[in-house]
Amino acid sequence: MRYSALRTAGAALALACLSASVFAETLTIGLPTNINTLDPHASSTVPTDLSLSSHLYTPLIIRDASLELQPAAAESWEVLDDNTWEFRLRDGITFTNGEVLNAEAVKWNLERVLNPDNNLRLRGFLRLIDEVTVVDPLTVRVHTSSPFPALANQLAMFFLLPPEWATENDPATAALGSGPYELVSFSSGDQAVIRLREDYWGEQPAFEEVTFRIMPEAASRIAAVRAGDVDFVSQFPPSDVEALNGQDGVTAGTIASTRFMFVKFNTLREPFAGNEDLWRALNYAVDRELILDALWGGAGEVGHCQPLSPAYFGFNPELEEYPYDPDRARELLAQAGYPNGLEVELETTIGRYIQAPDIAQIIAAQLGEVGVTVRISEMEFGAWLTKYRKDRNLGDMAYFGLAWPTLDADGLLGFWESTSDQAYYENPEFDALIREARSITDQERRLELYAQATQILCDAPPHIGMFFQPITYATGPNVEWTPRADDWVRVMDMTAK
Repeated sequence: MRYSALRTAGAALALACLSASVFAETLTIGLPTNINTLDPHASSTVPTDLSLSSHLYTPLIIRDASLELQPAAAESWEVLDDNTWEFRLRDGITFTNGEVLNAEAVKWNLERVLNPDNNLRLRGFLRLIDEVTVVDPLTVRVHTSSPFPALANQLAMFFLLPPEWATENDPATAALGSGPYELVSFSSGDQAVIRLREDYWGEQPAFEEVTFRIMPEAASRIAAVRAGDVDFVSQFPPSDVEALNGQDGVTAGTIASTRFMFVKFNTLREPFAGNEDLWRALNYAVDRELILDALWGGAGEVGHCQPLSPAYFGFNPELEEYPYDPDRARELLAQAGYPNGLEVELETTIGRYIQAPDIAQIIAAQLGEVGVTVRISEMEFGAWLTKYRKDRNLGDMAYFGLAWPTLDADGLLGFWESTSDQAYYENPEFDALIREARSITDQERRLELYAQATQILCDAPPHIGMFFQPITYATGPNVEWTPRADDWVRVMDMTAK
């Protein structure tokens, strides 16, 4: 199975079409949350950390705005057997310090992520890689411990660092890559500035200098794009789209996304530990349609009793979300041992998700109607992420969202696997299904296994499944953006008017 030369040529043309023939001097993008790290191996946060990295570094494979995989540093790839992939690299790609992006560099990057001592975020999603061998300077083979059908999808978010530079510098706070831009400055909590590389090996984007400004308040982002202070913003309430569109030269819109919003339970401690009746009770207690109608004018899509949207391989079309049924919720609360209700904490973040504090308030009010008293705790997204992942100290519940750019169930469902630092959930049967599906090439069998795994999450959900958050966006009068449903914010998808 080979990614053909004909398709490679067509993909190169498609990538070239993303670049504009008209060049502009500057572009300013308003981001809703902080850039937490510049190290692309240490983050899975697409709209900020990895979006910035995508301008500075090159992946082996890239996913374009139509969500199709395209060649990047790898001009072609081939599955030699069930456990061996071969990648043929483009000739002539260099990092800005002169290091060559060759097979040895690819091998070093993969081994860096796979080394458990480095404790890097992406390790869990590439852990089936057993060995990386260099065939020649432009050919690298990846050997897996078992079949890994989702490998190409996973590599679409795996960016390549220069080995010599990275061993002498801290990639978390500095950057030096092979992408179309180089880092000019970075101030955490404020902004990052990048400048077009004159010696970039590929097609050049349309803007010479780009500033990413951190702007947590949605109202501030909206005001800034109307005033012409920024050229692109996203993640603001859908109710503002109509008022924005056409005003002051602004183009605004909304598209469906793959981001699953939910209230995660910490099932490793009381009151949620092992109490499946409590899990189900809270799912019956929330009116998802009312929230979408009241806050977003019906934008967004109620979930399907699973984290996957129909865009994912592995989506289970047989499942239906829990209906709003407060009476059933009260019955299950009594069965769960709380006939007189209980008190829980709900954590939520500021800026990262559309109207998260407002949604948390409505959820708290609806849970209150069935006897559950909710204390809301708001915090900045980066601080919450540290609490949640690094400190392993999730509260009783937390409202947040997940998407995975591979669009394969292997990536997203892995967040519920007990070995994940984000799981806070243990189910050996679920783990076994995910691991088997990950390690076979029979796509029909994989679908069967994912159907069983999603059924487990639906029958006893360790969260309140909510909805798929829409992507809202607005561009200034001098910019045109190709909307995409997977949260990437890339200048390469923008052109100058």
